[in-house]
Amino acid sequence: MAAADRQDAVLVPVGDDLYGVPIGWVGEVVTLPQLTPLVTAPASVLGLFNLRGEIVPLLDTAALVGLGQTDTVTFVVVLRTKVGPVGLSATACPRRAILADLLGPSELSGTAGSYRVGDELAVLLDVEALLTGLTPAASELVDATNARGLPSHSRRH
Repeated sequence: MAAADRQDAVLVPVGDDLYGVPIGWVGEVVTLPQLTPLVTAPASVLGLFNLRGEIVPLLDTAALVGLGQTDTVTFVVVLRTKVGPVGLSATACPRRAILADLLGPSELSGTAGSYRVGDELAVLLDVEALLTGLTPAASELVDATNARGLPSHSRRH
């Protein structure tokens, strides 16, 4: 298999499913920090957290790919995006892997294929498509959080 066909990724467990995030998007992995929920946020936004003074929106990975909502979040994969950091929820500790055994396309939204990783199946996330596919309200929240630090409807006056 050619080196171009191999994908260095961080595997993100979400329930019984496993998602691969291309390593170039990953800034770091953190244990779930104190989360501030946003009552008016769309279901795909679990809330906001403080990462060394920077406010980061936490997105529900299961909701982004169209598989309902994540029940328990224990880790966050912090992505480096053009609008700033964005967190993806994980239900167990993410790990690094090489995705080299492409099985075929994935039918889930925001994904780029299914890979065999040992005895497991991992679905590669297309981060650009996931972020582009956010609902307008979620997209606005992510943009506002990264532009000003906190959405205006969340600030105390």
